[in-house]
Amino acid sequence: MFDELDGIEARYREIERALADNAILSDYSKVAALAQERAELQPIVETYQQYQRAKRQRADAQLLLESERDPELRAMAREEIASLDAQLERLEAELKRLLLPKDPRDEKNVILEIRAGAGGEEAGLFAADLLRMYMRYAESKGWETEIVSANESGIGGYSMVTLFVRGRGAFSRLKYESGVHRVQRVPITESQGRIHTSTATVAVLAEMDEVEVHIDPKDIIFEVRRSQGAGGQSVNTTDSAVRLTHIPTGIVVDVQDERRQLQNRIKAMNILRARLYEMEVERQRREQDAVRRSQVGSGERSEKIRTYNFPQNRVTDHRIGKTMYNLAAFLDGELDELIDELATREQAEKLGMGAQTVKAADGRSG
Repeated sequence: MFDELDGIEARYREIERALADNAILSDYSKVAALAQERAELQPIVETYQQYQRAKRQRADAQLLLESERDPELRAMAREEIASLDAQLERLEAELKRLLLPKDPRDEKNVILEIRAGAGGEEAGLFAADLLRMYMRYAESKGWETEIVSANESGIGGYSMVTLFVRGRGAFSRLKYESGVHRVQRVPITESQGRIHTSTATVAVLAEMDEVEVHIDPKDIIFEVRRSQGAGGQSVNTTDSAVRLTHIPTGIVVDVQDERRQLQNRIKAMNILRARLYEMEVERQRREQDAVRRSQVGSGERSEKIRTYNFPQNRVTDHRIGKTMYNLAAFLDGELDELIDELATREQAEKLGMGAQTVKAADGRSG
């Protein structure tokens, strides 16, 4: 690990020298790329420098302990060594976390698909609640949102809705939302006050570039029609709505939010690329061991990840066993506390898996 950290520190210094070079400063694109790389390396370098300082201080304290005869000074040296040992342990754990490989999709924009599940009209209303929740969360992060496709139900809900979320790091935060969400409440259509249970499914896809996912044009069937709103009324009078069918997988994408057909075709292709990429990721995950498949963010659509209980003002995430009694605030987009814990759990599991890999390798070498 420390050889890798030395290399990262050397690269960081190299970038800083380059950013001070007038010849490079005239190239805006190069400066932007270097500045981004420096920002990514900075937390690692700063933590490593703290570790190195603590290591030197620990060596000095050890030398004092071995050379000093004064009992009081020796006691102070022991206390300092104990404190520095704890600091070094904490910094080493932080460095291991910072060196974890990042999901290459983390900085991507998001295509978020919400589908009503079991529960009839109430499931559609719950899908609308989730849509609002994610839009409010995106707003709090300064991200842009755009509904690109929606099938509305008769009382203000959605049988399916697709939301684009554009903003740096959107996937890194929203990726934990994939799965089945369950709501327990008294529906507005319930006259006797009985609590019903309904579900909605959320799929979080990273928007992929053309170079990342190749699609053969011969594998696609494009159909166009007039856009339709709720109740069947025509949104416009041109054939701008697009339906795309990917023949090898059977994936169907409908987009109708734009008035121009070309824009809808582009968005439909973006959604298809994201779905195909996700399918490949899922295939790779299924080939890995059971520990990896049970990891947070596995994206298994059949898994119930969260319950929203209105009578108890409760939100429970079943993956980490966390319950919060702030349902109204949560549905208003205050998701960070829970997402932070999910991210921490994912990092801890990755670190644990890394330790298992090292242990297995040691066993093979012995």
